[in-house]
Amino acid sequence: MSHPHPDLGTPPRLPDNALRIVALGGLGEIGRNMTVFEHKGRLLVVDCGVLFPEEHQPGVDVILPDFSWIRDRLDKIDGIVLTHGHEDHIGGVPYLLKERGDIPLIGSKLTLAFITAKLKEHRIKPQTIEVKEGDRRKLGPFECDFFAVNHSIPDGLAVAIRTRAGVVLHTGDFKMDQFPLDRRLTDLRGFAKLGEQGVDLFMTDSTNAEVPGFTTAEKDLGPAIDTVFRTAPGRIIVSSFASHVHRIQQVLDAAKAGGRKVAFVGRSMVRNMGIAGDLGYLKIPKGLIVDLKELEKLPDRKVTLVCTGSQGEPMAALSRMANRDHMIRIGEGDTVLMASSLIPGNENAIYAVINGLIRWGANVVHKGNAKVHVSGHASAGELVYCYNLVKPRNVMPIHGEYRHLKANAALAVATGVPTDRVIIAEDGVVVDLDQGRAKITGKVDAGYVYVDAMTVGGVTEANLKDRRALAEEGVVTVVLLVDAHTGKLAEPPDFLARGFVHDDTTFKAVEPIIEDTLAKAAREGIGEVHQLEELVGRAVGNWTYRHWRRRPVIIPVVIDA
Repeated sequence: MSHPHPDLGTPPRLPDNALRIVALGGLGEIGRNMTVFEHKGRLLVVDCGVLFPEEHQPGVDVILPDFSWIRDRLDKIDGIVLTHGHEDHIGGVPYLLKERGDIPLIGSKLTLAFITAKLKEHRIKPQTIEVKEGDRRKLGPFECDFFAVNHSIPDGLAVAIRTRAGVVLHTGDFKMDQFPLDRRLTDLRGFAKLGEQGVDLFMTDSTNAEVPGFTTAEKDLGPAIDTVFRTAPGRIIVSSFASHVHRIQQVLDAAKAGGRKVAFVGRSMVRNMGIAGDLGYLKIPKGLIVDLKELEKLPDRKVTLVCTGSQGEPMAALSRMANRDHMIRIGEGDTVLMASSLIPGNENAIYAVINGLIRWGANVVHKGNAKVHVSGHASAGELVYCYNLVKPRNVMPIHGEYRHLKANAALAVATGVPTDRVIIAEDGVVVDLDQGRAKITGKVDAGYVYVDAMTVGGVTEANLKDRRALAEEGVVTVVLLVDAHTGKLAEPPDFLARGFVHDDTTFKAVEPIIEDTLAKAAREGIGEVHQLEELVGRAVGNWTYRHWRRRPVIIPVVIDA
C-alpha cells in the first residue's frame, strides 16, 4: 500500500500521456471534496465543496479547499463536474467562480438547480451543462461518462474519465440501495461493463468503509416514520437535512395518510423543497403544503412542521425551538422526529438540542431510539462488491478521514488488488497514472482556507490560536505611561482584564516586574515603543503563568509621557 511520505517534494513534469490526480480536499476529512485531474496541459475539476468548522475553529463560517495550486492556470480548466448537490461537494463553487466566472458546471438537473440557486445569492450566473446517467461529454482532452448512483440526495452521479492515460472511475458519494424510493438504482451493470473494458484507477467513497455489511434500504425507514405519524397525539416536528428529498417525501406521504397538513420552516428547507417540487423530484400531494400562518389555525393532531437543524446548528430552527427563541413553542404532546445522522464532532450539540426539547415536554424520536435514519454511503459489503465487479488495476480511496481511507484500502486488497497498487493519499498528494500504474510523485499546498464573514483566506492558524486563547484564558491589557527619556513609569500601570478572574489587587505584584523590565530596557538603550511593548508583554505573560497557571492574551500599550 503506498502511503504519502512526509517529505514529498514538488512533483516532476507530467509525462506526455500521463494523468495527474490531486485531491485538494476530502482526503483525511469528511467534507471539502475537490479533485483536480490534469492531462495534456488541461484541467478537469470534480466537485468543489466546503468543510464545516469544529469547536477549535471559532468564528469560522466554512472551510474551503486551497486553490493556490491551480490559481495561475484557471484558464486551463475545461469544467467542474459536480457529482451531487450536497454542500460538501458544491459549497466551494461560488468561491472558485469568483476567480473565473465562466468555468462550465457539469451536473444532473437537481444538482445544477441547487448550485444555481446558491450562486444567485452570490450574484453569479453560471454556465451549466446538464447531463444524466448514460451521457458522454467531451471536456477538452477528458471524455466523461456518467452513471446513476444512489445517495441521500436524488440525482447523484459517478463519473468515468477517459484519457490517453487510461480510464478513471470516480464514484462520488454513493450506496447500493436495492429498493431506492425513486427506483433509480446505482448502475452496477454500467460499472461491470466498464470493468470489462478495463478500469485503470478506481476512486471510491470511503465514508462507511469501517461499517460491516450493507447499508439499510431507505424504504426500511417507512415503518418507523409511519409509527410516529400513527401514534403522535399532537404536532409532529420533523428535522432533516434540507437536501434529503427522499426522506422528506416519506414524511409527506405519511402526513397525507395521517390527514395532516405540512409547512416547511427555514430558508434552506423552503428553497430546496421548492426547487425539488418544481422539478418533479418531490411529489407534493395537492393541498398538503400550507403556509405556517394557516397551520396555526389547525388542531395539533393535523399539524406537521418540516425544518432544518438536525445537527445542532445554533441558528437552525430546531436549536432555536429548544432554546425557546423561535415562534414555534415546543410543549407537551409534541413529537420531534430527527431524521438524520450524527455528523462526527456534532454529538454534544445534538444531544443538547434533544435535552432541551425533552425538557419542554416533547417526545424526541431519533437515530438512537428508532430506525429513522440510514446512511447515504456504501458499507464494506457494498464496496467489496464493487471491487469484485470492476476489477480495477489501481485503487485510490477517497472521501473520508484517514481511518476510513485505510479501511477502504484494506477491502480492495482483500478482493485481490495488489498491495502496491492501492494508494492512500492525503490532501495535496500528487498521484500520477502513467502506463497503467498509479504512483505518488509529490505534494502541493492544500491547506485549510477559512471563510470568516466577508473575508476569504484572511484568517490564519495564528488568528485561531488567539481566538482559542481569548475564549479559554481571557485577555489582559496593560496600559503604561512611560517617560521616554528616563524609561520610568510616569504613573502606575492600568490593567484592564476580561475573562481573566481578578480583583483590584491581582496585578499589584507584577508592577515591580514591569518597572525592572523598563529599567533594563533603558540601560540597554531600547526606547522603541513596539520593542518595549514586546518586552513588557513577555514579562507579564510569564508572571501570569507562574502565579495563576493561566496564559491570557496580553496586550501591552506603551504611551510616551
